[in-house]
Amino acid sequence: MWRLRFKMTEIALIGKKIGMTREFYKSGQIVPVTVLKMEKARVVEIIDESKRGYKAVQLGYGKIKNSKLTKAMKGFYAKKNTEAKKKLKEYRIQDSEKYKVGNEFGLEIFKDVKFVDTRSKTIGKGFAGVMKRHNFGGLRASHGVSVSHRSHGSTGQRQDPGKVFKGKKMAGHMGDKLRTMQNIEIVKTDLENELLYLKGSIPGSKNTEVLVKKSVKNIKKLTILEKIAAAEQAKKTPEKKKK
Repeated sequence: MWRLRFKMTEIALIGKKIGMTREFYKSGQIVPVTVLKMEKARVVEIIDESKRGYKAVQLGYGKIKNSKLTKAMKGFYAKKNTEAKKKLKEYRIQDSEKYKVGNEFGLEIFKDVKFVDTRSKTIGKGFAGVMKRHNFGGLRASHGVSVSHRSHGSTGQRQDPGKVFKGKKMAGHMGDKLRTMQNIEIVKTDLENELLYLKGSIPGSKNTEVLVKKSVKNIKKLTILEKIAAAEQAKKTPEKKKK
């Protein structure tokens, strides 16, 4: 059970990464896209400023069996008189009047949004050596090196300081970390099947949970469709004659 709090003014949705495909355009362009199966979020609780000093909305995601809940969470959902959810996330908001307990939000919140930010876990690679993990060159592959071609070499110094500094690049656990991708373009949305098509790749394997929210940064770049439209318009406008 997750119970997290985010400092933001925009609510987010959680989706499952189905895989990757591509989109074809009339201009002949082929764009790789990641397909996400989105889940609807339900408002479980509205947090008042008088109680905690800030306004927030608590959303629930996913289904969970009653047998998997703790006694405390069973009591929590019984008190709220709502269906139990797998995850709870809290978002700070400026206006709490437009949210009501029981309201559900889906892909329609991204109706006029062109770019989004995603947060997901990268693919776990297990215990990896320095050549794979940190792109080290390794030791010599010729004379003088015995069974240590892919090792990282020396790690510390002499008597002074007499230790290995923290953060030294060494072999270890690789991947399986939360990563945020910003300014990813929404190629298209399928409201009927609750599918979201995002341009390019997103960290994580298939069935990875991906948190999607409206882009934090103010983006001025053009989308693919806008670029194609601009190119077609440029072809129609006649070039000025050189003097």
